[in-house]
Amino acid sequence: MKLIYQQMLAFLTIILTSLAIVGYVVISFTTNQAYSQTYERLEGYANSLEQIAITETRGPNLGLTDRFLDNLQIVMQSDDVTMRLFDAKNNQIYPQSNIRWRLPKTFYRDLKRGQIIRIRNDHKGSRTRFSNKDAYTSVLVPWFDKGKLIGIIWIGSRVQNIEAPVKIAEHNLGVALIFTLIVGLVLSLVLSLYSTRKIKRLSRATQKVASGNFNVQIPHQERDEIDDLAANFNTMVQALKTSSEEVKNQEKRRDQFMADAAHEMRTPLTTINGLLEGLQYDAIPEEAKPKSIALMQRETKRLIRLVNENLDYEKIRNNQVMLIKTQFNAYTVLSDLVTQMQQKAKKAKDDLVLKVPDPLIIYADHDRFTQIMVNLVQNALQFTNDGVITISAKRS
Repeated sequence: MKLIYQQMLAFLTIILTSLAIVGYVVISFTTNQAYSQTYERLEGYANSLEQIAITETRGPNLGLTDRFLDNLQIVMQSDDVTMRLFDAKNNQIYPQSNIRWRLPKTFYRDLKRGQIIRIRNDHKGSRTRFSNKDAYTSVLVPWFDKGKLIGIIWIGSRVQNIEAPVKIAEHNLGVALIFTLIVGLVLSLVLSLYSTRKIKRLSRATQKVASGNFNVQIPHQERDEIDDLAANFNTMVQALKTSSEEVKNQEKRRDQFMADAAHEMRTPLTTINGLLEGLQYDAIPEEAKPKSIALMQRETKRLIRLVNENLDYEKIRNNQVMLIKTQFNAYTVLSDLVTQMQQKAKKAKDDLVLKVPDPLIIYADHDRFTQIMVNLVQNALQFTNDGVITISAKRS
């Protein structure tokens, strides 16, 4: 499920849960209030009739004539209220009926003790029905005169009339629920779109970074956690950009390093190969062989040093060149150089002239000094034809 639907579902779940709780509380309060007011109203009628019954002349109807009770019943019917009277012996005395109505013994026992009995619905859970047609909410109130039970009144109102406001409240809540659902759906959609818009922007930026574009920056206002995530994303992309540039720079340095290494190794390899061929075909005089072998040894050692240096990854990564300075005879290096370059000089019809005192002690990095001089002489040979190239040196 996509995030926008998850958020909408979460918002709607919260709204529906809140409405269900509020609706339950409102309906319960309205119902209890309706029944409570009905009980109080019915007990008020019963208490008023009790005062009349006590003050009037006593008779079979507790001092209340049938005509008075009939007229009272007619008045009460406008309020949809009806009543029954029982004497002290639990016999119904009003209205007159061929059926002998009596209250349950448990009811009668509690009433004799002075308790008022409230019946919410005499068709549900009550031990007697006061009408077979309609359900009544009613009260049973005992009448006492000087501490002696003189009668009992049952007075009730139809349940459907009492529950009318409850049904109205339920209807209003239903309408409110539908309206709230519509509004909640719209609001949840807006809020979800607002949140997912930021996330989609992050997703698109992530795809660009994955494709190698490290110039992505997400605007944010530091309002919420998603903005914090965007800020962290920008920091991450900046770090990746720096790292990527460093990797590219290292690659360039590595390529340059290897090119330089190949260039540096070409000269000693060429020299060694030429001398070996000369020895193989006896092209080198006997008196020059020791010098040739010594030259090959020196070039081999220089080649080994070059290989070891070029395999040092840390130097490549940090772009560092270590200079190992020592004292050595520059004449030997320059003399070997002239010997190595004679073949190239002959091809270019150039003369190589060495004007250097022996010994010529200098303080430098042996291999770097050799590398520099080789490059200088090679450049001179490359751009000179039928000329003289002089290598001179002196101490000052």
